Amino acid sequence: MEVPLNPIGREEIHRLESILLFATLFRPEVIELIKNPAERLTWVDSLAVAAGAIAREKAGMTVSEMAEELGRTEATIRKHLKGETKAGQLVRETYELIKAGKLDELVRNIEILARGGVVPAEECERLRRKVEELESKNHELKTKLENVRKILDDMLERIREVEMQL
Repeated sequence: MEVPLNPIGREEIHRLESILLFATLFRPEVIELIKNPAERLTWVDSLAVAAGAIAREKAGMTVSEMAEELGRTEATIRKHLKGETKAGQLVRETYELIKAGKLDELVRNIEILARGGVVPAEECERLRRKVEELESKNHELKTKLENVRKILDDMLERIREVEMQL
């Protein structure tokens, strides 16, 4: 599933909004910011509003349309869009990271969770091949390790034999 960086229609706006919110929430610096339970709700709310505003901005909505949909003042929406709030800055950075392809794995996981944890067939196949590859490599390494152990055992036996002869 493609991230709608310039959404068209409500469904794409909501998908971009959700991805921006969750991708921002899972950034290490944001996790640090929301550790304090007293401030967590405020942070999550601010990030949600910023994500909603930026997703709607990318869809071409006006500030007044965004404010009405998101239930916030136009001034609040403008502050998030201009990056005058920390939440607005963080969500904008997340958008740029997604756009640059730097959060592809995180976005893929968010999309899977958003679909109720259902993994697409092609992703299952990719993961199955990866598991087979890793199992094969593991078997190969175990065989090499066993060979090294046998060589070491043989060498120890020879050392003992030589010591007995001395």
